[in-house]
Amino acid sequence: MCAWNAPLILASGSPRRGELLAEAGIEAIPCPPIIDDGVYTCGSMDVKTWVRTLAVLKAQHILQRNIAFSGTILAADTVCVVDGGIFGQPANVHEAKKMIQQVLNRAHDVCTGWCLLSIEDTRLHCACEVATVTIGAIAEQEIDAYIATGNWRGKAGAYNLSERVSAGWPITCDGDPTSVMGLPMQRLQKELHDIQGKA
Repeated sequence: MCAWNAPLILASGSPRRGELLAEAGIEAIPCPPIIDDGVYTCGSMDVKTWVRTLAVLKAQHILQRNIAFSGTILAADTVCVVDGGIFGQPANVHEAKKMIQQVLNRAHDVCTGWCLLSIEDTRLHCACEVATVTIGAIAEQEIDAYIATGNWRGKAGAYNLSERVSAGWPITCDGDPTSVMGLPMQRLQKELHDIQGKA
């Protein structure tokens, strides 16, 4: 197991990622990277390599800003994969509705690449967790009502797993649900053990 040093800097502005860490009793300092990952394309990279690369890019961006002289940076990137296509965060209501419609009545993979970067010695560890999500049938009216709320904003594939489960959507998840929500906590809690001194 790798030993990582406190403080933990979360290279993300995602409230959900911060909440996942807080629920696990892990304190983190949010510091969103000033990176528009929407301008990058994966090219010939496979999806797992792509999301790991984006996570490393975000962590290195925070490191270069010299906001701290010690500690560990945690970064992550999540995408949905449907028919070989990559769904990131929708740019508008039209994209959001199209994404939701395309994932209904079928299974799709959700890939979260993550990275831990030591500020002191730039030691790096990254990986990708994959979960398979299946969403059943949802009426057009219900989809439109959801899109109208704007809750799809900032979410890969236009949805948040826990929110949609709570809303009664017919969803199953094969894998770590928190990975679908932005941070694979089952894996990260083991990696971050030495930060908080907890198992």
